[in-house]
Amino acid sequence: EAVRTLDGPTVLQLDDDHFALYLLDVCGHGVGAALLSVAANQTLRSQALLRTDFHDPEAVLNAMNRVYQMERHNDMYFTIWYGVYHVPTRQMKYASAGHPAPILICGPREGRGEVQLLKAKGPILGMLPITRYVAQTFVIPHESRLFVFSDGTCEIGRPDGSMLDQQDFEEILSRP
Repeated sequence: EAVRTLDGPTVLQLDDDHFALYLLDVCGHGVGAALLSVAANQTLRSQALLRTDFHDPEAVLNAMNRVYQMERHNDMYFTIWYGVYHVPTRQMKYASAGHPAPILICGPREGRGEVQLLKAKGPILGMLPITRYVAQTFVIPHESRLFVFSDGTCEIGRPDGSMLDQQDFEEILSRP
């Protein structure tokens, strides 16, 4: 099984036809947040959730929510986006626990792309044990680029002191 961490998301090869892509963001800073991040990442990388199909984002987030309840982890929580891509059909099945929607830019790199958000609703992970996450499915068109990022990524200061908003961030990503 291959595990690759890019500048952001982690990619797990699940089998010859599927890979999982996820990004999690722990609340807070310091040693506690770092330890929770390492533990959650290790759980996913080693596929250490009993009776959980890692091809099913809904099952993965529901199992992670049971394991990482805030009261057992110093009241810390995290957001996560977890998707599974089926290479032959180009189908992405994904679920989110309070994480920003990834931005999909469709079209050739030489021209302005069409922006689509891969939205999925779900509260932060670890808040309530009864939370049930639901997966969405989307077919990724040819010549597309997927941007998975944490909430601070588009918080870019401009020279005038204002912050870049979501719409401007999407417009920048859609440029050639």
